[in-house]
Order: sequence, then structure tokens, then C-alpha cells
Amino acid sequence: MFLMSHKIKSLGVKMVISGEGSDELFGGYLYFHKAPNKEELHRETCRKYDCLRANKATPAWGLEARVPFLDKEFINAAMNIDPEWKMVQPDLGRIEKWVLRKAFDDEEQPFLPKHILYRQKGRFSDGVVYSWIDGLKAHAASNVTNKMLSNAKFIFPHNTPTTKEAYYYRMVFERFFPQKYAILTVPGGPSVACSTTKAIEWDAYNRVL
Repeated sequence: MFLMSHKIKSLGVKMVISGEGSDELFGGYLYFHKAPNKEELHRETCRKYDCLRANKATPAWGLEARVPFLDKEFINAAMNIDPEWKMVQPDLGRIEKWVLRKAFDDEEQPFLPKHILYRQKGRFSDGVVYSWIDGLKAHAASNVTNKMLSNAKFIFPHNTPTTKEAYYYRMVFERFFPQKYAILTVPGGPSVACSTTKAIEWDAYNRVL
């Protein structure tokens, strides 16, 4: 988003509309497919707060991002929807964010083509295609030695990176934000696609089923 904001600003654009918040409100991330029940799904959506990225990345280049899904009245409405409607249920044809997609499914005046309206959620990072992701991992592996990774707990005692890719990103972060308190603003710990630690248990639950 940081690089994209730079590019957008260079084109003379001053303001953009961003969809930040919809995944958090409607259980849009793919790991929500494994939510064991609607109560767990709802609790996980209450824990989500990964919106600082847009608040920092866009104004860094003088670009204003407006986030309609984070309007307080909309949030209140979305969080009062029965979470059963947010559950992924393939047997009923319900994919992630189904209730939101359905709200835009108007046969008489379609807002979006069906193939876009009902396409599977794609991670922001995957928008650069998988070959780029593999390239980033290879680049990290060539710049972080096994010894560096084994000593990570001494170099980065807080939220210690456990992979070479994470170690490399941490080096980049520390270069741009050397202040000791900066890393405290970034959530850490085990995660699946930015999930809370609690959601990792869903994998075990589904294996039992």
C-alpha cells in the first residue's frame, strides 16, 4: 500500500476510496472458512483492528484515503448482523463476505459483473502474483544467513522473527523506523493471514471434525 500510494500520488490523484474494514467486519479473510461456529467468528471480528496500515501508508505521500466501511454508523450496523449470515457455507453457496456481496446483487440494476461480485477473496499481497511472492522469499533467503536467523532473539528480542523472510522485513522496518518504541506499534505473535492467536486453534478444530 505504501508503494501503491506513492504511484497514485505521482499520477496527480489527491484522494482515494479504500475498502479497509470490510474483511474485519464481515469475516472476509480466507481463514474465516475454518470458523467452528458463529460465536467464534463474531468474537474474532471484534478483535480485528488491522487498519493502521492505511492510516499511515497513504498520508506518507500526501494521499488522502477515505474508508466508508469504517464509518461508525456502518460499523454498528454491520456488527449487529447475525454472525450466522457471515459464516462461510459452501453447501448454501455462501462464500466469504456473502452478506455484503448479496447487498450489491441487484438483477435489475447490477452494480458489478457476477464474476467480480462473487470471486474468491484475494490477499492484498497476492495482487502482485505468486511469482513475486516467491521472489521475495528467495531474496530474503539470500540476504539472511542461517546464523543470522539463529541469533534473531538477540538482535530482535521483541516479536522475534522466526523465518528468513520475517527477519528480512524486520531489517527493512528497523532501517526506516529505528526508534525503540516503533516496533511496539506492530502486533506480533503466531498468526494466519493477520488473524489473532485464538484463530489458529480453528485449524485443530477442523482436523478433529
